[in-house]
Amino acid sequence: MSSAQQSIRLGDLSVGFVHSIIAAIAQHGHDANTLLERFDLSPERLAQPQARLSIARYMRLGHAAIQLTHNPALGLLIGQHSLLNQLGLAGVTAAQAPSVRAAARCISRLEPLYAQNYRGASQLIEDNQGAWFSFYSIAPYNAYNCFVVESVLLGWISHLEQVCQEKIEIELLQIEFPEPSYADAFSKILSCPIEFNAEHNRIRLSQKTLARLNPQYCPSTWHALLHICEEQLAIKTRSYSLVEQVSQLIAPSLKNGEPSIEHIAQKLHIPTWTLRRKLAAQ
Repeated sequence: MSSAQQSIRLGDLSVGFVHSIIAAIAQHGHDANTLLERFDLSPERLAQPQARLSIARYMRLGHAAIQLTHNPALGLLIGQHSLLNQLGLAGVTAAQAPSVRAAARCISRLEPLYAQNYRGASQLIEDNQGAWFSFYSIAPYNAYNCFVVESVLLGWISHLEQVCQEKIEIELLQIEFPEPSYADAFSKILSCPIEFNAEHNRIRLSQKTLARLNPQYCPSTWHALLHICEEQLAIKTRSYSLVEQVSQLIAPSLKNGEPSIEHIAQKLHIPTWTLRRKLAAQ
């Protein structure tokens, strides 16, 4: 599988994610323009519909922002500044969801419209007591990607609070990487228990929290937007290349070692030799 993996990009995300970094930098009294110029993120680029930023470049941007502000916990602020409309059409749709539950389902299901990573996909895993809102593993962790986990989890909390327009209770926040030197920053922002060195990156939501309603819910608008998103999602998934399909199958297995090409071919319901030939051609 090594030749196939060399062709797989880490992934990309909407340039809308840059705005929360800009807001976090501004909160520290710094001007982000020089940093944006360094990463070729002009106002015109940030205004382009469907414009994407590679995840590798986004990580370098976040690291540079941390260095600029001298705040290793900047990822928490980036998450707090994250707005649903920065997720594009998917975020605007989630903002119209009837409840926190429906919004969380929308954010996770429509994730390919605003971000995708070969390492995995976010999930809302529901049970009788509530749900886990889970972000996939991006281990090994370092100075360039810890902020990503922090900003995603804090961003989800911010997004769901934007839907119900009030603070929500988080029962538990879990993070895969070890407790950082700035761990006290978490307790200053969050009132929930925080577990480092966990097996997952996720937040726990109760049934009561999931049931909170959106006071601005409009059924016709919600269903109209959802229909558009489903159409866009179908178009996007149909256009996935074979390499992208393979990468999505590899991701869940990476923690347990590299899956064999025979295993991947079986998942795709094609002969192994056919998969080898098609991957070589791409």
